Amino acid sequence: MSALPSLGRRPLLLAAGLLCLQTRPASAVSATLSLQQMVDRWAEGQPVREGKISLEIAELVENGNAVPITVRVDSAMNATDRVQEIIVFNERNPQRDVLRASFGPACGRAELSTRIRLATSQQLVALARFADGSQWSHRVDVIVTLAACIES
Repeated sequence: MSALPSLGRRPLLLAAGLLCLQTRPASAVSATLSLQQMVDRWAEGQPVREGKISLEIAELVENGNAVPITVRVDSAMNATDRVQEIIVFNERNPQRDVLRASFGPACGRAELSTRIRLATSQQLVALARFADGSQWSHRVDVIVTLAACIES
């Protein structure tokens, strides 16, 4: 018999996920920039096309304090078709980039789910950068009935 205890399935899956996905704190992006200016700054002069990435969020959000989102990218995640980075920008929150994630070569899927705060009704954009340099986007308009992130 082994003297080591069994860790179970969940800790093993969590460890495997941490090996391929690296999330970073969102950086402070100036609230004076428009949503398009933030996208242009992220794209560094390269074209950004619609498609390949989807941002799933309810179109009508009752409470902006904890809004579930899922971001998925259509990618085989192999040597020729691999997502390197996903970012989600918002139009009106005090902190404009709410999510940044990098994907390493060990990742089998470019997908993540989390909860975000939304200050008010606004547009969100999810962006994906592929290893071949291509960049893709998906925009969503969200109506928030009870705002969050408002400082008085």
